[in-house]
Amino acid sequence: MGMHFRHVGRAAALAFLALSACATAPMKTAPNVDLPRFMGDWYVLAHIPAPAEKDAWNGVESYRLAEGTKDVVETTFQFRPGSFDAPLETMRPTGYVSEDDPAVWGMKFYWWQGPFRFEYLIVHVDPEYRETVIGRSARDYVWVMARTPTLPDADWSRLERIVKEAGYDPAKLRRVPQRWGQAPDVSLEEREAKVK
Repeated sequence: MGMHFRHVGRAAALAFLALSACATAPMKTAPNVDLPRFMGDWYVLAHIPAPAEKDAWNGVESYRLAEGTKDVVETTFQFRPGSFDAPLETMRPTGYVSEDDPAVWGMKFYWWQGPFRFEYLIVHVDPEYRETVIGRSARDYVWVMARTPTLPDADWSRLERIVKEAGYDPAKLRRVPQRWGQAPDVSLEEREAKVK
């Protein structure tokens, strides 16, 4: 009997989350995302983080189209929890790109075996594909990423405005510490070589 109620409770919680997501204002996504150009490495410069990454340092998110596909994205997120010298953490979710809009993805994590995929929306990407903002309709998490580990202050101010326009409080953004060129992360290339 207790087991039954636990399953009903989980189902009710998932239904509530689904309804909550529907009740929020739709999030505008970036137009005309060129998926092949979006692939590659992005430094996570700031976020309103999911619990697993709340203390990330030297965060880098990498995207690669799965071989033989145009809509399945092999994702690798690596970071050091709590300091530049902490052991490297790695997450490998898979992104499934919407047929209707390449800015709309569903992320599936290895630990989640259910039918749902976590919403992942490309809210902004600049014409040169040097910076991006990823958000969610629930306005719970957001990620600000760039191809470089630092940005000029003027670019930060502009990206904070984009985050605000998407419905987030920019004051809640956590800047992700980034330091490259010193051990253990001497270069991005060395980091990738260690993972292989």
